[in-house]
Amino acid sequence: TLRRSLSGTLAQDRGHWQEEELPYQYTYKGPSHRTISRITNRQQQHYQQQGSSFLQEGWGGTAESSPSNQAQYQAPLYRAASLHSVRSIGKGVDVMDGASIHSNDPLDGMQSLDMVTAVRYLSESDPALQILGAAYIQHQCYHSNHAKKQVCDLHGIPALVQLFSSDNRAVLRYATGATRNLIYENNDNKAALVDAGGVARLVSILREPDEELRKTVTGVLWNLSSRDNLKEKLSKEALSELTEKVLVPLSSSTPLSPPEREIFYNTTGCLSRNLSSVNERTRQKMRDMQGLVDSLVSYIEQEDRPDDKGLENSLCVMRNLSYQLYTELPPSVRLRLEGPRRATAIRESEPIGCFTLYSKKDTEQRHENLSILSEVSRQPKGAEWLWHPKVVALYKLVLQSNDSNSTGREAAVGALQNITAGESRWASVLSCVVLEQERMLPILLDLLDTSNDTELRPLTGLLRNLARHCSNKDHMATNVVKVLVSKLPGDGHQKTPSSEVVVNMCGALNNLVTSSYLAARDISFFNGLPKLVGIKTSHDNSCGSYKAARAASTVLCNMFQYHKLHKDFKLKGFSRRDFTDATI
Repeated sequence: TLRRSLSGTLAQDRGHWQEEELPYQYTYKGPSHRTISRITNRQQQHYQQQGSSFLQEGWGGTAESSPSNQAQYQAPLYRAASLHSVRSIGKGVDVMDGASIHSNDPLDGMQSLDMVTAVRYLSESDPALQILGAAYIQHQCYHSNHAKKQVCDLHGIPALVQLFSSDNRAVLRYATGATRNLIYENNDNKAALVDAGGVARLVSILREPDEELRKTVTGVLWNLSSRDNLKEKLSKEALSELTEKVLVPLSSSTPLSPPEREIFYNTTGCLSRNLSSVNERTRQKMRDMQGLVDSLVSYIEQEDRPDDKGLENSLCVMRNLSYQLYTELPPSVRLRLEGPRRATAIRESEPIGCFTLYSKKDTEQRHENLSILSEVSRQPKGAEWLWHPKVVALYKLVLQSNDSNSTGREAAVGALQNITAGESRWASVLSCVVLEQERMLPILLDLLDTSNDTELRPLTGLLRNLARHCSNKDHMATNVVKVLVSKLPGDGHQKTPSSEVVVNMCGALNNLVTSSYLAARDISFFNGLPKLVGIKTSHDNSCGSYKAARAASTVLCNMFQYHKLHKDFKLKGFSRRDFTDATI
């Protein structure tokens, strides 16, 4: 049975990315808060009486209910999704680019070939003919999609795979180069390559001390990994070797040469951007892979070029591996983070330097947080980096850099959103690290000054989490409300920011309003009421606009519980119906 509360966080309906949220309990003082408490108690009693019948009500089958005309209740909380796979990184090169073929050139005669002859040459015993055939295929497949189909129809892919075992370095270069062009944006050829046993043989080539060859092989593997039904097979056959032979040695030998940077970029693109976004089983395998997370963290710490593509990919995999983190942690880790020792911790324990002092009323929570924090090692290792307090400082460095690119910032903020999401006690602890230890709120608010929706989605999602978990709602409201209100659209018909961003911003405001009079007062003072009412009442019938309307309606309902503000609402021209209309 799902429990509900007036202070529930706003919902988004996103399928399997859903996490049910249990209500937070706050201590209310003053007439307004007693009113909220009475409403909450009536709602809970009503819910118990109605039982499972509430599952038939609410919004989109998510078991939300509106038992009275005074408020609407929203509970589920969601983590940021994994970044989408990168579909392709380029077809490779054309052997004819800048080339001038002479009579004594190994490629002499290539221009007189046809595809049937070229494929036949791949199976010849003469390395010169093998090179000639592979070079012709590489050249034709660079320009022609029809050529790619021809090679597949002529069974040229198994022949190329056989050449991956050649002792001739030139044969390897041309065979892998042809393969890279051959599978570029061609799913049938990718499947044929995997079926011919190409993955294991490609991985074996990584032992060769040839940077150009390794660049090509890692490029082939990245392009293979963009196809969803091949990702798990790649994780089984290539994950260990790529980690051991590429990530670990390169991350420990910075600064890297240009070819090494490209190899690292290709490898993180394959393992990180694609494989880590596929499913829980693959994510867990990557978390457990010895050296993988450590290598990514080491590269992020050492890379001094914010526009580096390998840095961008490393941040993306950190985000992807932190998705659904707390539900996918091994039981032993969950017990260590939130086990019985937290409840029995000695309150007089000395702080370990991770939190500044809270107000007196939050002393108990502060000791609780410090006792939990003592459950993790001071120096993280492996997957522990994903949830360790030190990773917050790592993301902070990325966000502080003025030169960091949009994708890198999005990944860093998305990772922070993931590790602060949910009912988990550790999400609350890391939210305190963000706000109290690293003091990142000013940085996050500065990042809101953008119209890039892909950045705004995880950023507003993070602020929503922080508003939920912060210990001092009044202080956060003073800093956040004005900025969020300024970003809200005037009504539900505006296309920017997106409805998902609007729902997140309303969620952050609602988390503050439910326990902070100052938040409700400031929303009114900074002219947020016309915007919220506009979002609620003026919108199209799309799913996104409807969610935004519900979100704005919930904020308005909770604002109306503060009777001291009713006079101000009336002076601004708003009636009771603007706040309590239950038709949404």
